[in-house]
Amino acid sequence: MTPHDSGTVEITRLADRPELTGRLYEISDDWPAFVAADLVACTLLPQVPEDFPEYCVVATDGDRVVARGYGVPFDADSAGREETPDQGWDRVLTWACADRRHGRPATAVSALEITVDPAHRGRGLSYRMLDGLRAAAHRQGHRELVAPVRPTAKQQRPELPMADHIGELRADGLPADPWLRVHVRAGGTVEQVAPASMTVSAPLARWREWTGLPFDRAGEVRVPGALAPVHCDPVRGHAVYVEPNVWVRHRATGRTV
Repeated sequence: MTPHDSGTVEITRLADRPELTGRLYEISDDWPAFVAADLVACTLLPQVPEDFPEYCVVATDGDRVVARGYGVPFDADSAGREETPDQGWDRVLTWACADRRHGRPATAVSALEITVDPAHRGRGLSYRMLDGLRAAAHRQGHRELVAPVRPTAKQQRPELPMADHIGELRADGLPADPWLRVHVRAGGTVEQVAPASMTVSAPLARWREWTGLPFDRAGEVRVPGALAPVHCDPVRGHAVYVEPNVWVRHRATGRTV
């Protein structure tokens, strides 16, 4: 195996570095606290590195883990399924785990996450991690990789419909959103909105703990890090966040990882 490297950072499939499985969360990340409370995420995501190491990649700088990338294979051809479902991230992860359990053949691959340590951002590592996920999919015999992308700039205007957000382009024709721009520059094609990609429902006390906000009035609440408003229901004592993502399609590449 020849790692894809630049400078001192090496990117490899997790299947080729299984000893790093337990170290993937040594990375300092800045995901909003409520994202991890998505029931699908907290239930199924921890098993992805162990169950699908051929589809996951890890970046190391010497002895330090500096980035992780998760992908999962799933059956998109069975009745009631598709490659880019409206429930996005939650749906493909659920399908992938169920398919593995029942021995169903995979016909599609979805990226789930790319997380880069803050100290290593701004060096093009996100592009290389994406390239690594595409190469890992190709190595497993797939021609394409889809991704339910979480546009980073959307949190600045959570009230704006996602379709309007992805329609905003720079003068050069590239997406105004930085993370979507990474995908398009890497050859990806923006396809459609996944309107209910993740769902977090929790008591108001938890939302107050996560955000420091009062959550004492009915209606929409703007929460730092959220891509859409959180719906607060004080009478029933809970709030619900439904996150939209954006489906992007990539050609899987033959680069060795």
